[in-house]
Amino acid sequence: MSNIVAIVGRPNVGKSQLFNRLTGQRQAIVDDESGVTRDRHYGEVEWNGKKFTLIDTGGYVKGGDDIFEEEIRKQVRLAIDEADAILFVVDVETGITGLDKDIANMLRRTEKPVFLVVNKVDNAKRQNDALEFYNLGLGDIYPVSAINGSGTGDLLDELIKVLPGENPVDEEENHIPKFTIAGRPNAGKSTFINALLGEERNIVTDIAGTTRDSIATRYNKFNLEFDLIDTAGIRRKNKVKEDIEFYSVMRAIRAIEHSDVVFLIVDATRGFESQDQKIFDLARKNNKGIVILVNKWDLIKKDTHTAKSFKEHIKEEIAPFTDVPVLFISAKNKQRIFKAIEEGIKVFENRKRKIKTSKLNEILLPYIQQNPPPAYKRKYIKIKYVTQLPTHSPKFAFFANLPQYIKEPYKRFLENKIRENFDFTGVPIEIYFRKK
Repeated sequence: MSNIVAIVGRPNVGKSQLFNRLTGQRQAIVDDESGVTRDRHYGEVEWNGKKFTLIDTGGYVKGGDDIFEEEIRKQVRLAIDEADAILFVVDVETGITGLDKDIANMLRRTEKPVFLVVNKVDNAKRQNDALEFYNLGLGDIYPVSAINGSGTGDLLDELIKVLPGENPVDEEENHIPKFTIAGRPNAGKSTFINALLGEERNIVTDIAGTTRDSIATRYNKFNLEFDLIDTAGIRRKNKVKEDIEFYSVMRAIRAIEHSDVVFLIVDATRGFESQDQKIFDLARKNNKGIVILVNKWDLIKKDTHTAKSFKEHIKEEIAPFTDVPVLFISAKNKQRIFKAIEEGIKVFENRKRKIKTSKLNEILLPYIQQNPPPAYKRKYIKIKYVTQLPTHSPKFAFFANLPQYIKEPYKRFLENKIRENFDFTGVPIEIYFRKK
């Protein structure tokens, strides 16, 4: 399970550039105009064997400066509440500003680790200028240049020291499944749980984000037992959208990381949208089982091809990992909700599935012999054997003479062969190539 690290700071100090540098991606838009980041961006960082989730905050709100600054303060407070560590980014070019001081005052009162990152330090003079930020009273400073990467390695070295290690996972094969109900606000998550429990356990309204916190409920009926976790949408209905999204993303990450299977609730009246895709990707990257539930199906005008077309569209969006159950339900009318749980339990069992090494080699090696990896610079690649690794989600190691030359298309070929012969429906598979 990864930790959460939040990047905070006033506009135009280079938060998104630092996010892109640390994640190795170009997810966040970078521009000289302050306040470009409006959506939340979150990505995975791995450094020296330790992984964590990095969240880039933003939240420019059109209007007066007071509204703008208050929004930034809200996000800092949320970061203090939810993150395991905080990267406070400041700008060496402009020096300490009043808003920097306000943020520093809030951060000094937290017990969370705070790293004061002085950005745009790309020459010796700016190294000296960065010393000014000791006056904020947050301890050590970390001079970096997000554009060229200087100083980021030292920052990451210190950051991973304060992050908790991997939490021990219950080793019992029959431990109680944890099912997280995730989705966009107002998709019907709480209605789905209330329908299963047969009581109004969670508050349901037409206001998006009525659920404030992640709520765990034990289900014990019909010889079934599991924990249902309803994820938060927004804190309160009077919070602005930027505040809401930041909070809900952090809560969703927490809930997904603690789960075995994620039920992704999709609003049929709105279709499979980008936020649904982000939640799906979060579950996939965390190697959780996934079941997609298209809710409010009773509100859709249907013909004989409606469900098929809807499912095909979802499969296109989530490709290449398409071996995922998709069910059409109505939580309000209790339509197919118990079928959904049956699918969740199957996915939970698939995620625990262990295949004997002898069986794997018996099944897969003939496919490999018939379709070996393409040669690279006249060097022939030979895969000798395969084994499943002793992990909590399906991971397979293929041992070869030249593993470094095996490309992504061949990895997908092997995954497809594994799925054709063994039931891993709803479960991400990871494949590694190692030297024999």
